[in-house]
Order: sequence, then C-alpha cells, then structure tokens
Amino acid sequence: MVLVPDWSAGAAVVDDPTVDAATKATFQRLADAVFTDRTEALVDGGDKKRATSGFSGDVKLSATQSREENSALTELRGRKSRLAKLGEKYSVGSTRVTLDATRVTGRTAKADVTETTTLTYKKVKGTEPKTTGFQAHHELTFKADKQGNWQLTDVRDTDNGYIAVNQPAKQPTVAVKAGPTDDSPPEAVRSATTWPAPANVKNLTASGYNYKAMVAYATKYWNNYNKDYPDFNGQGAGGDCTNFVSQSLKAGGWKHVPGYTNDFHKWFGNADIQSDSFVGVNEFSWFALSSKRVTSLANVYQMDIGDVLQMDFSKDGSKDHSMIVTYRSPQGVPYVTYHSTNTYNRSVASLVASYPNAAFYAYRT
Repeated sequence: MVLVPDWSAGAAVVDDPTVDAATKATFQRLADAVFTDRTEALVDGGDKKRATSGFSGDVKLSATQSREENSALTELRGRKSRLAKLGEKYSVGSTRVTLDATRVTGRTAKADVTETTTLTYKKVKGTEPKTTGFQAHHELTFKADKQGNWQLTDVRDTDNGYIAVNQPAKQPTVAVKAGPTDDSPPEAVRSATTWPAPANVKNLTASGYNYKAMVAYATKYWNNYNKDYPDFNGQGAGGDCTNFVSQSLKAGGWKHVPGYTNDFHKWFGNADIQSDSFVGVNEFSWFALSSKRVTSLANVYQMDIGDVLQMDFSKDGSKDHSMIVTYRSPQGVPYVTYHSTNTYNRSVASLVASYPNAAFYAYRT
C-alpha cells in the first residue's frame, strides 16, 4: 500500500498560467464592472443588476473580494441616502476603465488601471452644475487557483488615499505634521458643516483678485496638468492638491513672496522651486492666515468661487487635503475641484456625507 501525500491529493495544479491579450482584456472588463457597480450605487434608481454578476470561470471575484464589494456598495448606498437628505442626487453615472500595465509573477498578476467617472447631477434644486467627475488610479491583484483560473483578490487605490466620489471611505494616509521654522504659526478655525449656513456674501471685486481666472485655471488643469509646474501626484502623503490650489490662486492674482523655502511667511512656486507653503497643506494654511490673504469662514457652505477648503480626515490637528471652489449654486452649495484624486465640481455636501467625522477648514480668499 502506498500513501499519497496530502499535497498531491485532489485536483492537479496546472503550471503557472500566462496572461495573454484575451486575459488582460477580461481583467479590464472586470475592473470596469467593479467601479461601474460602485458608481451605480450612488445613482438615483441605480439599484439594478450588478455588472460584476456576469463574471465566472476564467476571471472572477474571489469570495473575499465579493464580500468587500458588497460592503462597499452598502456604504455607498448609505452615502447616497445622506446626500439625498442634503438635497443632492445623481441621475446618471458613467464609468470607463483603461488597463495601463500588467505585471505577472508566478500565480499573481498586478493590473494598473485608470478609472474615469462622470456623474450627472439630478436637478433637485435646479441650479446644480451639469456634472461632477474624476480620474482615479487603482492597482488590482489577481491570483490564479489550482486550475489556472484568475480571481480578483484585492483593489487598492493609488492616488495618495483621498477617496473619489464612488470609493468607500478609508482612513487616508496622514501627512506628517510639519513644525514651524521660526515663530508659532497661526491656528486655523474649524468650520461648521451644518446646512443651511448663515449668509456671508463674498465681494468678488474688493480684493483685486480675479476669481473667475482662478476657476478657469482649475477647470483647465484639473485633469490636464500644467507642464510649467512639477507634478506631485503619487509622490507620497499629500500629493499634488495644495500645489494645484496655489497655481489656481496665482492665476487669479496672488503674488510671490520670495525667501527661504521653509519659511511659512513666504510663498512662491514655478517649475524649478516651490516654497513649502506653495505645496504643503499645513504650511499653506500658515502662510495664508499670517499674510492676511485669507480669513476663516464659520461654515463650509459660506464658501464662494476662489475660496479654499482644507480637511483633516483624522482630526489629529494636521490638515491633509486642499481644494478650491469652482462653482457656487444660488442655493448656497459650493463645489470644489482638486488634484489627488483629480476631481472637478464635487459638492461640499458630498464631502460632508463621505467624511462625517472629519474636520473642515474653509478660507475666504
């Protein structure tokens, strides 16, 4: 009698599978289906058959990832309900995914994809912008089973952790809190997120800045980076968000204050050199407040075009993300545009609904 070792029992294990063009195309289609499902979870009346339900056999969701996606869709539907209470709905969603690169090591494949999503605002109030949209980057991990069939086992966002409209909330990577270089920097005042907000009308001519030029710049370069500046997206915690806001403000008339890069009283940026305040979230706040170029607003819904919004996701005292207002509805809802993840005309209501436990800082420019 010959005993068969446990490791040789059961179905035979095929050699390490190859990823041909057809398999790559299926990876792309499954990625498209995953993010389409997430987008549809936010659309009014979008609870239709899931796009991922048609995948089985050679390429499919693993059982664990299927549970992860179920959890994500539940969270996004909850976000849709919170948004509806704030008077915001989406009527149509469109998601398209392109496959950028595939790396195969043994029985594991890593697929880098770019997601481009547009959501059409439902005319609840009648004055919403037409659409909001973003471009996000993800890494998908596929693993082959004994028969050589591929299963999607993990989805990782690679845009520095700041969620897109249709991504479930995760704790973003928090930037290291920078320390002052000379005197103590000013502390920003937290802004309320209650709706409606007390009136605080912005005078668009008193400051001498061209707020429409700020909006035009942000609209032009939200997803088409200006080659006259460095691109910090994917370069660690913080990304390109404050660099993009500073560029927009500069386009509208903010002047350089030259000096040492680490002096928060200085502010300058070009292709070759940038002050910490030009590209750093906290340092920008210190400069903007100490220079009197901004004042803090009591409520995020008081913001108007050209104003700046910052967020501290974990409420640890270190701000993590910067955005600029590119539209304000007559009903008083500001919409922001930002880098990392590249997004245009996202409502402040969407941010509040997505991050109910974050700290918000609104600045009048």
